[in-house]
Amino acid sequence: STANAPEDDAPNRYSRTDRTTYSRYSRDANSSGSSIPSNALEKRIEELERELAKERQENMRLMKMTQDKEELIGKLREEIDLLNR
Repeated sequence: STANAPEDDAPNRYSRTDRTTYSRYSRDANSSGSSIPSNALEKRIEELERELAKERQENMRLMKMTQDKEELIGKLREEIDLLNR
């Protein structure tokens, strides 16, 4: 059950980060003093969002692998205990 706790927290953490990141870039894009055109900022935001999606997918894959390995370790420990008896 402890292996599920970080996974349950992950969507909340990411959505909070997204909102913060999006708000920050929105403010930057809307400021008239910026020398970078807002179109370039929008493209950069889209690029970062795609990169974030890839990183999230990789993170979920790694979390699943970790959970599977923890389950296997638990099963092997149970089997070792049975063999020791």
